[in-house]
Amino acid sequence: MAELSDVLSKVDRLLDRLDHFIPPLPPQTQWDADAFYWCSHPRGGYLEAVDNPHHIPLDALQNVDRQKQAILRNTAQYAAGKPANNILLTGSRGTGKSTLIKACWYQHKNAIKLIEIDKPDLKDLGQLLTILAKRPERFIVFCDDLSFEEGEHHYKALKSALDGSIRAPGDNILFYATSNRRHLLPHKMSDNLETEQVDGEIRPGDSMEEKTSLSERFGLLLTFYPFRQDEYFAACEYWVEYLGGQWSDEVRAAALRWSMTRGSRSGRVAWQFARDYVGGAGV
Repeated sequence: MAELSDVLSKVDRLLDRLDHFIPPLPPQTQWDADAFYWCSHPRGGYLEAVDNPHHIPLDALQNVDRQKQAILRNTAQYAAGKPANNILLTGSRGTGKSTLIKACWYQHKNAIKLIEIDKPDLKDLGQLLTILAKRPERFIVFCDDLSFEEGEHHYKALKSALDGSIRAPGDNILFYATSNRRHLLPHKMSDNLETEQVDGEIRPGDSMEEKTSLSERFGLLLTFYPFRQDEYFAACEYWVEYLGGQWSDEVRAAALRWSMTRGSRSGRVAWQFARDYVGGAGV
């Protein structure tokens, strides 16, 4: 018995040492939350509840009425249990792509839950989809600033999930993504050398087909363009008044100078100007 007790004591000490090397189990998901953030974990990823999701009123998003209506219509279809498309928003920086997705989701947050996943964590997409497919709720999986460089392979998991895998996403899952690139993978001049002409028809090479196939798997593609000067001023006026300031010719001139120092005109630049002006000596 003494020998057995000694062995068990050694086993206990060994297990105590192993506890320092084995990470704890990931926390349980709080499914009553409206929004989540996917976190990678050595013992399987998990969904972290977001207590106060970022929200900006839809009216605050200026000069994107066409895109706004398209996303609202698609999201409303999905919330009602009708067929809807995965969405990719591409184009100029600072024009409200990611904010518009979150604002449109917020209109239907009682029927849809939002999950944000970072690009490097797309490797966990299969695990995430398995978890969500077993749930009764409806989900939008959102990835911001989605683009890939040469040698990155995370896009293959997304490509299969969108269309092509033998295990299709459940009817309770849609993908919404944003990117500054129209094509999510970089195109090189050498890719054009693979182009062939067959009976007068131009046929892209395999590399070009591979690099365009990902964006084409989103059913709805919406493009955002740089603001004209009058559109930029309209956005500045909205945000200045929203933050408690008063629009005038003097403020317009200050907004113009601000955009010149930034070398850009966009909704983001307008919002940053308004915060600086209203919060500073301008008021």
